[in-house]
Amino acid sequence: MAKSIISIDMGGTKVLGCIVNSKEGIVSRVKVPTDQNSSGAEYIDALATVVNEVIDESGHDEKKIVAVCLGVAGSVNPSTGVIALAPNLGLKDFNMKEALQKKIEVPILIENDVNLAALGIKNFEVGKKAKNMLAVFVGTGIGGGLIINKKIYRGSSFTAGEIGHVLVNKNGPVCGCGKRGCFEAIASRTAVVDQIINDIKSGKKSSLASYVKSGEKIKSKILSAAVNDGDKVAMKRVAKSCEVIGGVLAGLTNFMNFDMIVIGGGMIEQLKEFMLPKIEMAFNEHVLKAAAKDLEIATSELGGNAAIWGGISLAEEFLDVKV
Repeated sequence: MAKSIISIDMGGTKVLGCIVNSKEGIVSRVKVPTDQNSSGAEYIDALATVVNEVIDESGHDEKKIVAVCLGVAGSVNPSTGVIALAPNLGLKDFNMKEALQKKIEVPILIENDVNLAALGIKNFEVGKKAKNMLAVFVGTGIGGGLIINKKIYRGSSFTAGEIGHVLVNKNGPVCGCGKRGCFEAIASRTAVVDQIINDIKSGKKSSLASYVKSGEKIKSKILSAAVNDGDKVAMKRVAKSCEVIGGVLAGLTNFMNFDMIVIGGGMIEQLKEFMLPKIEMAFNEHVLKAAAKDLEIATSELGGNAAIWGGISLAEEFLDVKV
C-alpha cells in the first residue's frame, strides 16, 4: 500500500476519519458519533478512537501513515494547533494539536474545515487550473475558502474566508455569531427554513406544514423535494436565497477579481438545477464585466469529501510530504 494520511472531519455530532492518498483515493472510513456538549478531553478520546479504528478496518500498515490531518469548523492557527474558537464544538483557546499528539505518534496537523475543502477542490477537482478561487459552501451556515495565487489565504489572524458574516442587511435577522443581518442569517438553508416556517405559521399553504407541526428538521433533501414538487412557499424562499447569494458573490468578485468560484454544500448539492441558474442570473446582474471577464462558476462534486482530500495538501505544505 502507498503512503497515506488519516484525514479527519470533526463536526459537532460526528467525527469522520478516512485513510486517503492521491493514488488510491479514500481507502477506508470510520464515523464515530460525538456529543455537542463534549469537553476537549472527550473530543481527544474520540479522535484517537477514530484513528485506531480506521487503521484496523483498512488493514493498512501503520508505518505507512505519515500524518493525521484534522479539519475543524472554527478559527484555527495551523502552525500552533490552537483552536481560538469553534462554536459548534464548544471549544475556545484549546490546543488540539498538543493534546492529541500525546495519544498519537505521527505528526498532527489542524486546519479550518472549509479551508481544507477549498484545498481539496483546488488540488484534486475542478479548481486545478484556477489561480484565484473562492470556494463557497451553502448549508447549515455559509462558509468560504480563499485560494490566492494558487495558495490558501488564511488572513492575519486565521479567519479569512468567513463570508457567511458579510453584512447583507443591517436590519436583518440575528445571526448565530450574535450580529444582525449576516449573509448566512439571510441565505443559508437554516435561514431559508426559518423563513418558510414563519410563512406557514402566518397562514401560507405548503407541503412542509407537517414538518413544522411535528417539529421535524427540514433538511436540504426535504427542501429539494418540496421545490421539485412545485411548492410555492419553498420555491419563493429558495429563489430569494439565490438572489442574495448571487449578489454577494458578485460583490466579492468586484473586490477580488477571481478566475473561479466553486459552489458546494448540502443545499447546493440537493438543489443545484434550481439554484445555480438563479445564482448566476443575480451574479451577472451585479458583477462588473471586467471583474468577471475570465471567471468560471462551477459546482463541486467532491461534496463532504472535499475536506478529506484537502488533508493531503496540508501534509505537503507543513511536512513537505507527498502521499
